[in-house]
Amino acid sequence: MDLEKSAVQQPLPQAQAEGCLAVAIRIPVRIVVLVLVVPVRMVWDALVVGGRFLRDYALRPVGRALALLAWAVFVWPLVTVWRYVVVPAGKAVGWLGHVLVVVPLMWLYRTVLTPIGHALAWLARGVGAGIAWVFRGIGAAVGWVYARVLTPVGHAIAWLGKGAGMVLAAVGTGVYTAVAWLVRYLFVVPGVWLYEWILAPVGRGIAWTGRGLVWLVRMIFTGIGVALYWTLRVLLVLPALAVWRWVLAPIGRVLVVIGREVGEALGHAWRVAGYISLAVGRFLGRLFRWIFVEPVRWVYLTVLTPVGHAVRDTVLRPAAEAARSVGRATRQALATARESARQARADFRRMLFGASGEPVPVPLEPSPIPSGASRREPGADETRTLGSSRTALTKD
Repeated sequence: MDLEKSAVQQPLPQAQAEGCLAVAIRIPVRIVVLVLVVPVRMVWDALVVGGRFLRDYALRPVGRALALLAWAVFVWPLVTVWRYVVVPAGKAVGWLGHVLVVVPLMWLYRTVLTPIGHALAWLARGVGAGIAWVFRGIGAAVGWVYARVLTPVGHAIAWLGKGAGMVLAAVGTGVYTAVAWLVRYLFVVPGVWLYEWILAPVGRGIAWTGRGLVWLVRMIFTGIGVALYWTLRVLLVLPALAVWRWVLAPIGRVLVVIGREVGEALGHAWRVAGYISLAVGRFLGRLFRWIFVEPVRWVYLTVLTPVGHAVRDTVLRPAAEAARSVGRATRQALATARESARQARADFRRMLFGASGEPVPVPLEPSPIPSGASRREPGADETRTLGSSRTALTKD
């Protein structure tokens, strides 16, 4: 309920009030733009219809024909060559490579290289064991020399180095103390006194003088900058601001209104021109149908169709029946000729080799197929055998 009350109490947005300039410009601009846009829209629609017709009935069939031609000229020969030449040749080359290269190499690896490799590995293991035994002996000798000779010598040298280091450290400490005392009283103390009583006062005076000069230069440049600012403001900024506020801004607002109205007029005129072009197109289509399509349809239904039916009934069907009769007669004549040739071959075979003995028919068991089911083979009584005179070789 609160939402409904808030929705009811919320005021509706009011349409923005338009000035008299927009209202005065709108109607003439829309009329002029409509007059100018209607021919353009009609030409555009005509081009669109022509382009679609050209695409559907010219370019697309030509493209399909070119695609089929390209497939027949380029793709199909390449596929054929690949399928029936390259692939068999590759298989043959692979088989030859396997027989001539892989099989001999495998035999060589198994029967020659593998025994040689095993022998070399056994020899390498023996040589490695010998070399390891020699190196173990050398290592034991070196360890004994290190433990019995080098270690005592190293300890003695380290003790001598430690004593010499202590002596050198004592001498170095005395020399460092003397040099530090001399440097302190010959350089550091005079330098500190010179900095505190001479250089610091002189530096403070120079710094105060520099700050005064910087303040003086800053004040001079500040005055020059203020003078230039007010000069440029009075001579350039204020006139430019006045020109912008009282000349360019009103002109810009007028141009914006004119541009907006021209754009809206163009959109409105384009839509209206679309309806006009659609109406003109429908009128032209209906006129084309009345002038061309309906007469052609009437001629097809009232003239061509009865004539076609009459030609079909009086010419085509009798011709087809005659062709079928000729085909049947031809097939019968061919069957008779085949039968005569078969009989002649049988007579010639009996004349040369004599009549063969009648073979004993083999009894067949009844088929387990039910009597009501469909059967593709003949029954036991109708089974083709060598003695039933159903073959070309034994038919008398």
